[in-house]
Amino acid sequence: MTASEPITLPPLEDAFESVNLELTRPQDEAVAMVPGDFALKHQILPLMVDNGTLVAAVGSPLSLGAVDELSVLLQRPTRAVLAPAAVIKEKIEEIFLEKILAGLPGQSDDNNNIDADENTDLADLQKMAGETAVVQMVNLVFAQAVRDGASDIHIEPYEKEVKVRCRIDGMLRDMMAPPKRMHAAIISRLKILGEMNIAERRLPQDGRIKITIAGRAIDVRVSIVPTVFGERAVMRILDKGTAMLGLAELGIQPDTLERYRQIIKVPYGVILATGPTGAGKSTTLYASLQEIWSPTTNILTIEDPVEYQVAGISQIPVRAAIGLTFANGLRSIVRQDPDVIMVGEIRDHETAEIAIHAALTGHLVFSTLHTNDSPGSVTRLLDMGVEPYLVASSLIGAVAQRLVRRVCSNCSQPYTPEGEMLEGVGIVASEWAGTTPFRKGVGCEKCQGTGYKGRVGLYELFVVDEPIRRMTVDRASSNQMKDYAIKTHGMRTLLGDGKLAVLAGKTTPEEVLRVCQREAF
Repeated sequence: MTASEPITLPPLEDAFESVNLELTRPQDEAVAMVPGDFALKHQILPLMVDNGTLVAAVGSPLSLGAVDELSVLLQRPTRAVLAPAAVIKEKIEEIFLEKILAGLPGQSDDNNNIDADENTDLADLQKMAGETAVVQMVNLVFAQAVRDGASDIHIEPYEKEVKVRCRIDGMLRDMMAPPKRMHAAIISRLKILGEMNIAERRLPQDGRIKITIAGRAIDVRVSIVPTVFGERAVMRILDKGTAMLGLAELGIQPDTLERYRQIIKVPYGVILATGPTGAGKSTTLYASLQEIWSPTTNILTIEDPVEYQVAGISQIPVRAAIGLTFANGLRSIVRQDPDVIMVGEIRDHETAEIAIHAALTGHLVFSTLHTNDSPGSVTRLLDMGVEPYLVASSLIGAVAQRLVRRVCSNCSQPYTPEGEMLEGVGIVASEWAGTTPFRKGVGCEKCQGTGYKGRVGLYELFVVDEPIRRMTVDRASSNQMKDYAIKTHGMRTLLGDGKLAVLAGKTTPEEVLRVCQREAF
């Protein structure tokens, strides 16, 4: 080697032994040695005791200082091995959750119950909320919910217990049952994080929490309401890393997607996304805005609240407390020279009329409605008091949608559904005879034994043409419009889209019938 040649050192990781945590199970003896808060803070996973030396997994050689600190704390030699940091984090949360919960104050009798009432001192609440065990519990609830892909977290107080449940793939599941006496401290901790009034326990409150879990930015919408047995909290998890999907990624059938892309390129009019809460309407609208965005287009939105921030789009949050409602905000938006407007939801006659007048004056308006199907959007607007001729002149299309759970790809197996189930989604024997296209999950660790993992959308696209406009002016029923759209344009209903998803092995007939109305009773 000459003096001019650079000296190349081997990667620091090569100096350490690596371990596969999928094959190595931590020993109870090693886990019992390490305090849960230390493991969580420093991301150190104890694995085993080897001839008196504690072997612990770390995600990076840079964690050696924490390993030395642990050795001093335990007064025994400690040796580090390497493993993926994400896997270590998951294992630590899984293993130490029960350990931390076991260290919390236990249930007490009615005479010693310290659950907060209206007379609890504010300083006591703040002290309780700041205790290490409470902070760790709240952090673990968020971490576990995000890891499991939950959309909502429910903290529900009852007379003698508190339940924590999370909604995964649209279904609520039990997560844990913290001690009843910890309920006030947990709620107070959430209020502090959400910048709410910790002393107010008689009125509903809303807040917002921004956290980072495993490098992902998570927004949490918090709603707290008083109940007979204490305050109930529901937290909506808005994961910015997973929400921004394009139209092609939503799972819309190719023919429906092609027609939808045609109508969102119309220069003006109203396009509605309909369906119940949690059906993915906002995701569809965000995807639509991304599809039509360009440097020459001015897009503004007014939302309650702004769920996801989209680059290149100006978004206004509703603030009803100071008079910034959908209607007032929409009036101001129209004066901002927009090309495209998105209104989070049309809730009343005033907002509906302003949105429709905006469409009639040359703007493309997107919004959402709560209806059972897409033709029902017409009758819903009429029920709000909008004149039929205004609806007929402005509405260009509506898409209804539902989310059904997807069959777990890890444990799915061929099976034959019951005849009644197949009949319910409109599948006849000639469409599958001789083949077995149906799949069903038998349950595994990845799907937590449910047989389902993730969700897939069902879509029903209703396009307004001249005969539909005449029917609107004549106040025809939504069923008449639906029959016309099916016969004339071949509109595929939600149930029809579900049928294709079942035949493709994406979901099951039972799941489709759970979220869709049968078309014949």
